[in-house]
Amino acid sequence: MAVRQRLAAVVAVAVLAAGPAGCSSAGGPEPSASPSAPGEATPTPSSASPTWPAKPTDRSPHGVLLSSQLAMQTARRAKVSYRLGADAGSGPLFWQPKTALQVKRSTPAAAEQLIVVDTVAYEGGDAATAARLGGKHWERFAGTPGPDGHREIPYAGLIDLINPVVALAAATADGITAQYVGEEKFEDSTVEHYRVATDAARYAAAQTQLAPARRDGLRAALAPGGSASLTLDLWLNDKDQLVRMERTGTGDSGRLDDSVLYSEPGGALSAQAPAEADTVDTGTRSTSPLAR
Repeated sequence: MAVRQRLAAVVAVAVLAAGPAGCSSAGGPEPSASPSAPGEATPTPSSASPTWPAKPTDRSPHGVLLSSQLAMQTARRAKVSYRLGADAGSGPLFWQPKTALQVKRSTPAAAEQLIVVDTVAYEGGDAATAARLGGKHWERFAGTPGPDGHREIPYAGLIDLINPVVALAAATADGITAQYVGEEKFEDSTVEHYRVATDAARYAAAQTQLAPARRDGLRAALAPGGSASLTLDLWLNDKDQLVRMERTGTGDSGRLDDSVLYSEPGGALSAQAPAEADTVDTGTRSTSPLAR
């Protein structure tokens, strides 16, 4: 790797000075279309190939993490494999231009699969759900309308915890000092390891792209194990894309131990809503920030 030099930031600061663009209440921009209502068709996110930005000249730890934030904003999507405490799952995540998540849970849960597309969620996809619903495999529900009239994003707490742009916003916030740990081997490649120290309150406060209620939810999700201290470890590939993230910490009621792997950033991914004939509409529902 080239020797790191602290040079004036040219690209990243100019693009990111205003914070992570396009990450509204869903970790992506607020959809321009009206929120989906029960019975309406659910949109499928686009998988158009992104145009990758050039690396900025500031290769200080902070500058590199700003570059990574820009790279992941540009990617818009990736496959994720996460472990949040005792809960784990994997599948494609879209954070722009609309929020979408399609995961298969690998730890016991009420439903084996979870699909979120914009403001609508589907749970099920397993034999137990089909037996309970008389042969249909999916329960469908829409997020409840907020005070501003916009519907909530179901499972927003989960999405914010695994969204790479949210993590990188916390890592590049004002007053946060990034540390370069060194080069390491990850799978078949060499990656660069960076570390920042923060806490649940500052992690959530850095998300200026989120509505206040959404930031409060993120803080609530992190606080049990991260209110006192939170360490964020980030591993980047040679394109400054985030490939691995770990959160550890201590709080008033436990310890934080989260891990997320990212692959195929910007790849040809999709999150598909189930066939309407295979779903049961359960109306609207609000999900806790702690829901997984």
